[in-house]
Amino acid sequence: MSTDFVSNLRKIYGTYTGGFVAFVVLLAILEQVGVPDRIIGYLFVFFTIAVYAGIGILSRTMQVSEYYVAGRRVPAFYNGMATAADWMSAASFIAMAGGLYARGYSYLAFVLGWTGGYVLVAVLIAPYLRKFGAYTVPDFLGSRYGGNFARFIGIVVLFCCSFTYIVGQVTGTGIIASRFLGISYEVAVFVGLVGILVCSMMGGMRAVTWTQVAQYIVLIIAYLIPVVILSAQKTGVPIPQLMYGEVLQQVAELERTKPALEGVKPFMATPANGTEWFNFFALIICLMIGTASLPHVLMRFFTTPSVRDARKSVGWALFFIFLLYFTAPAYATFAKLEVYQNVLGADLSTLEAVQGLPAWIFTYGAIELVQICGVNAASAQAVFEACQAAGVTDLVHAQFAIKSDTVVIATPEIAGLPYVIAGLVAAGGLAAALSTADGLLLAIANALSHDIYYRMVDPKASTRKRLIVARILLVAVAILAAYTASFKPGGILSLVAWAFSLAAAGLFPALVMGIWWTRTTKQGAIAGMLAGFGVTLFYLLWTHPTMGFAQPEWFGIKNISAAILGLPVAFIVTYVVSKMTPEPSQEMQDFVTSIRIPKGKPLMEETGT
Repeated sequence: MSTDFVSNLRKIYGTYTGGFVAFVVLLAILEQVGVPDRIIGYLFVFFTIAVYAGIGILSRTMQVSEYYVAGRRVPAFYNGMATAADWMSAASFIAMAGGLYARGYSYLAFVLGWTGGYVLVAVLIAPYLRKFGAYTVPDFLGSRYGGNFARFIGIVVLFCCSFTYIVGQVTGTGIIASRFLGISYEVAVFVGLVGILVCSMMGGMRAVTWTQVAQYIVLIIAYLIPVVILSAQKTGVPIPQLMYGEVLQQVAELERTKPALEGVKPFMATPANGTEWFNFFALIICLMIGTASLPHVLMRFFTTPSVRDARKSVGWALFFIFLLYFTAPAYATFAKLEVYQNVLGADLSTLEAVQGLPAWIFTYGAIELVQICGVNAASAQAVFEACQAAGVTDLVHAQFAIKSDTVVIATPEIAGLPYVIAGLVAAGGLAAALSTADGLLLAIANALSHDIYYRMVDPKASTRKRLIVARILLVAVAILAAYTASFKPGGILSLVAWAFSLAAAGLFPALVMGIWWTRTTKQGAIAGMLAGFGVTLFYLLWTHPTMGFAQPEWFGIKNISAAILGLPVAFIVTYVVSKMTPEPSQEMQDFVTSIRIPKGKPLMEETGT
């Protein structure tokens, strides 16, 4: 893609948006004339992936700067949009509203933490990494702390947090593909993998950037349309962000007068004690700092033409993220109202009555996402037998449970909206998961190929060889992530929260102190990274119920906030060891000072063809 492409971005993406809307309208017409739902689901999934694949193929490159940083010529507006798509993963699109549905407004910690994190990015890190130049976060660590050991530790942390994050995204693609393609979840994660690879493998950051812009357009349209329709239906006003308070009152009354849904807390429930309040704020802190530490987020600011554009792109990213985050509480509210009004109250006294339940219950039950009377609602017979054994005759008194990761995807069907809306939401969720997975995979592959292979193993490697190695590593990591996701190691929000904790404790102190404290030494940074990351990882494994030792929590701290233990350790160790070791050379201190001056050319600009 040439300079002509960059200069015509508005026209290109305007045409793309119009084409996508026309495609949705066409599928709506096909639904009305009797085309089976399965076909519509296939068309949504395969068409959108085909478009992303096309962008990836057209963006293929063998230029180093294009592969790693998109040639550093992405305008701030479009870099903000790509950053938003990179950021708004399956956790934001699928799991956040589902978490609010299941756990109430205590899960607003995710919204507050993730949004606040971009303030830290804008103020403390992004402009200065852009001033530094180069290609990757480990590049900064290696240059700032004078050697490959700090670079290597950074790569280890990057791999662990990014890989955990990728598993969450592949889990999201598996849920969507299994529902709309009618295949098992274990197979679906590898189908989703194909979509991830075609977007990122050929063109690196250039392909990922322009694909993510296209994916943002799809995901924001898909997220807004269902809740806008529901708002218009329930309140008469198609502005859910302003009207969901009215619906919230209805939900609160239903929660007060009707039996509680299985595993679901009331919306208005606040933390019950000091420990819960502490965990609420601890999670906000971990997510904020994790946001400012995640390598795939920070990489996006290497792609802008200048430091000023890096700052502007943060502002645009916040705006584009806000559109979804401001809508998520409304989505959760309308979803819960639909469950109370359209699901609860059904007759379960006879097999015929159970067979009359909405078809979506059995569809999602078959892939273990909906339970009634303690069993997966895979068939009417299974539900009837379980409810008979429990002495349950109507769904008001039954244990109805829907996995929180499913709420957003299922809401159009729960509300009885046209199937094309459900397919649209699936396409949006897929776009969100693919966009983030692409960025994460690229962050890992770039770190392994650039910072280990090129910097440490073969500094004389040709451009072609470097990029071939990067692509091989990208495929290998993607396959490993899909294999891991097939075992369902955790919910999407949990996986993402763990990734943020690992990044926060392992990278943030070294990055921030490396920029803002000239006295930070190589020994201090390395010791701090090892200590913070080590404490956080140990606590995650210590308390994890299935993948670790399942031991009691320390001081009541939830494992999704593990960095609240590792962060202070990392800062203290970095400070103490830095004070105990000889200060950096005057040359290095001058270098650090110059990073904090946004104006001027990047200090470590790399070129390559």
